[in-house]
Amino acid sequence: MSRDDRLWSALRDRLFLGVKFSRQIVIGSYIAGFCARGHRIIVEVDGDTHAGDGAHDERRTAWLAVQGFRVIRFNNADVMSNLDGVLAAIGVALGAASHPSPLLAGERERIA
Repeated sequence: MSRDDRLWSALRDRLFLGVKFSRQIVIGSYIAGFCARGHRIIVEVDGDTHAGDGAHDERRTAWLAVQGFRVIRFNNADVMSNLDGVLAAIGVALGAASHPSPLLAGERERIA
């Protein structure tokens, strides 16, 4: 199983914390590996092809940040040998992300 398939098997179908993730989403001229749009979180898994291409990754991350996304990165070894740790880090990022209230406007007013 590839690193992307391994991570996707944990994130798909709202299996992880009930959060909807999508895979291979086009945002501008970039493709996000995994994206939780509702939380504005992008998860990237960097393989050997990313070695030495830090400047490109920095530009990409900066552009995505301007669009309101937070990018978190892991390497192949993290996903293949420490998936629980990767998921824990994603969970922390999701908890820190601002996301809309699940209540409708009228429900917020009744509760307040």
